[in-house]
Amino acid sequence: MSRVGNKPIRIPEGVRTELRGELLVITGPRGELMRKMHPAVRISVDGEHLSVLIDGGNNKLNALHGLYRALIANMVRGVSEGFERVLEIVGIGYRAELSGRTATFHLGYSHPIHFQLPDGIDAKIEKTKITLTGIDKEILGRTAAKIRSLRGPEPYKGKGIKYSEETIRRKAGKTGAK
Repeated sequence: MSRVGNKPIRIPEGVRTELRGELLVITGPRGELMRKMHPAVRISVDGEHLSVLIDGGNNKLNALHGLYRALIANMVRGVSEGFERVLEIVGIGYRAELSGRTATFHLGYSHPIHFQLPDGIDAKIEKTKITLTGIDKEILGRTAAKIRSLRGPEPYKGKGIKYSEETIRRKAGKTGAK
């Protein structure tokens, strides 16, 4: 049995869950999220708690048990509170600006990079700080990773785009001494 999968998920006030065949729909004050469920995964709602149950008991199904419990917990948290990811731009002359749904990055290349934000993700840019918010943790993480990959942090000067909680391990450069 999965330890993570056995934990019940508390459903906050204002969040509704509905199972339409194999499609789980969770609606809350911030929006609505849907996920297709695996045939071996069953959902049980009793009052303000949701439990994920599994049919069978081999290792693959135990892994799915924990996976689907975590995915559903993220959906519930997303529609009630939302998620936030903060990135920082480090480097002289590196900057970003937002116009509509397009973020423009000046990252030391010969041209600016235009990045179209996906639906459901909102951004706020303050000089060198990018704050991404959304209800779907998966799309938010993928968007943050794509932005970071535009100019990943390098270990010698620490320049690039990094997550705010990330620390860059610096390397010593060439000393030039013989």
